[in-house]
Amino acid sequence: QVQLVESGGGSVQAGGSLRLRCVVSGRTLSDYAMGWFRQAPGKEREFVAVISWSGGSKDYADSVKGRFTISRDNAKNTAYLQMNSLKPEDTAVYYCAANRAVSYSPGLYDYWGQGTQVTVSS
Repeated sequence: QVQLVESGGGSVQAGGSLRLRCVVSGRTLSDYAMGWFRQAPGKEREFVAVISWSGGSKDYADSVKGRFTISRDNAKNTAYLQMNSLKPEDTAVYYCAANRAVSYSPGLYDYWGQGTQVTVSS
C-alpha cells in the first residue's frame, strides 16, 4: 500500500514563501511521476506542477510558472514544492499525488496524500 504524507503548509503574507514536502512510503518513489494539485473552497481540484520519475521533466500551471519549483529526492522518497512570491489566490489545500506516468489530470493519479492547507493573506 502506497502512502503519501504532505507537510509544510501554513499561513504567510503575500510575497512570502513556503516549501511543501511529500513523503512516500510503501513503494519506491522512483517508480512514480509526482504531481502537486490544489483545491480552493468551492472550486475543483486543479493541476499545479508535475515531475517525471527521474526528475528530468517538469511542468507547471501557467498561474504558478516562475514562482513555484517542483523537485524530488528519490533516495529520500520525498517530493517537494517550493512556493515563492505567494499570492492570496494561491490559498488552497495542496495535495501531492503519485502516478506511473506524467499526467495533468487528477483523475489519472493512483495515490493521494491527505492535503496540507496553505493560506496567503494580503
